[in-house]
Amino acid sequence: MGMKLNVNPTRMELTRLKKRLKVASRGHKLLKDKQDELMKKFIELIKKNNELRQNVERELTESLKNFMMAKAVMSTESLEEAIIMPTEKISLNISKKNIMSVNVPVMEFVREGKEGASIYPYGYATTTGELDSAIKKLYDIMPHLLELAEVEKSCQLMADEIEKTRRRVNALEYVMIPQLQETIKYITMKLDENERGTLTRLMKVKTMIQK
Repeated sequence: MGMKLNVNPTRMELTRLKKRLKVASRGHKLLKDKQDELMKKFIELIKKNNELRQNVERELTESLKNFMMAKAVMSTESLEEAIIMPTEKISLNISKKNIMSVNVPVMEFVREGKEGASIYPYGYATTTGELDSAIKKLYDIMPHLLELAEVEKSCQLMADEIEKTRRRVNALEYVMIPQLQETIKYITMKLDENERGTLTRLMKVKTMIQK
């Protein structure tokens, strides 16, 4: 049973509380619908995140194996010289999109370099095919890494919004609405008592007049 509000048991107050209850009930439904939709989107993002993470980890492992094989046949100095000078500059552009009132990031690489330039920052005389494969895999994996970061951040923001919405739903469902219902019940009971008391007094007065 909810704890009633401290108000005067009048008809005006009863009307006001009934309006508040109607608004609170409508708000609860809207928030509950939002919470359900957020959960649906969140589950979709979690599935996407898991798939992306598995793919990225697999590709990174393959690239690392190629690097280790290249390192085994190349001197440390030759390996460092081969990769020390990148062929292009990469910057990150971050914008936002709105999903169910949640601003989630949209990330995009901006590549700056000569059009058609090789992705390999070295000649082929002192390097190996394994190093070529490692560089190519890393180059190809960068967009997937960025997408993974984007999805993981979106999951975090969606989870925060779900928690905030859940607290608001619970506050309405377990505190405000029961309080309003209990107070309306109390005022209705008091008004009925007063009405019965008034009728009883009127009947007594009528009886006295008739005598």
